[in-house]
Amino acid sequence: MISIKHLRYFAALAQHRHFGRAADACAISQPALSLQVKDLEALLGAQLVERDRRQIRLTSLGEAFAGRAQQILRSVDELADLARASSPSLGGRLRIGMIPTVAPYLLPAVIRRLTERFPAVDLRPREAVTGKLTEDLITGGLDVAVMALPVSEPSLQDHPLFEEEFVLVRALADRGKPPPGVESLRAMRLLLLEEGHCFRDQALAFCRMTPGLSQDPMEGSSLATLVRMVGAGMGVTLIPEMAVAAETSAVEVSIARLAEPRPARSIGLVWRKTNPLAEHFMQVGEIVRQEHDILRQGCVLSPI
Repeated sequence: MISIKHLRYFAALAQHRHFGRAADACAISQPALSLQVKDLEALLGAQLVERDRRQIRLTSLGEAFAGRAQQILRSVDELADLARASSPSLGGRLRIGMIPTVAPYLLPAVIRRLTERFPAVDLRPREAVTGKLTEDLITGGLDVAVMALPVSEPSLQDHPLFEEEFVLVRALADRGKPPPGVESLRAMRLLLLEEGHCFRDQALAFCRMTPGLSQDPMEGSSLATLVRMVGAGMGVTLIPEMAVAAETSAVEVSIARLAEPRPARSIGLVWRKTNPLAEHFMQVGEIVRQEHDILRQGCVLSPI
């Protein structure tokens, strides 16, 4: 008989496409996972995986089976969540994700507050780019995520938490100068996050730019790297307001608000529509919003 264990192990293999990584994700040995997948194939009487020395591929049946397995596993997890939803206080495992342009500034305080408010919660935080968080929400790898809105995936529910402006980071010598307009900003060397970060896309959209323009925007893996590149005289960048205190205090740069209409983003909480813990998630979202408000009060910008 096919068991939930069979489905979980095969779903991990389908996600990672590697026996070793799938075994690590399931906290079992690689031979044990391989044996379970072979047992599943024997029960089905059909091959799910094509194996060779370098990689694995799912058969057409394997691809279809993986999708159905994920649906079943999500339903099983949500059955357990029904009992948790009936409790007045959130408890048990909470897998919460945050995008990299929020997590360094809010996640430590949010973890502390959640632990104080919900002592029975087993927190499993994760930082990842928007695409990965969205994928993990859909497949059941995450319960809830803090990310930029809107989210286009119809199976997900979002709840706005706060709006946040972008600010300009430029050379220290430019302190006090009028902020550039969009056209002037487009002519500058704009330092951007790597592809995959939604903040990169938002900055490009504000500047009405696309990658590959003649100024050849330079890229960094984090906001901290971008700010330090500005401090080294390599260009200008945009960062979210919440990052100002953490990223600019030790770097010789100047900060200014841009002219109206200023670029901004909406940050919200996102979860699967079928998850019965929505009411508890709203309490989590309120803690995130409160911590953002506290952080924002400490953000002092240079005058324009």
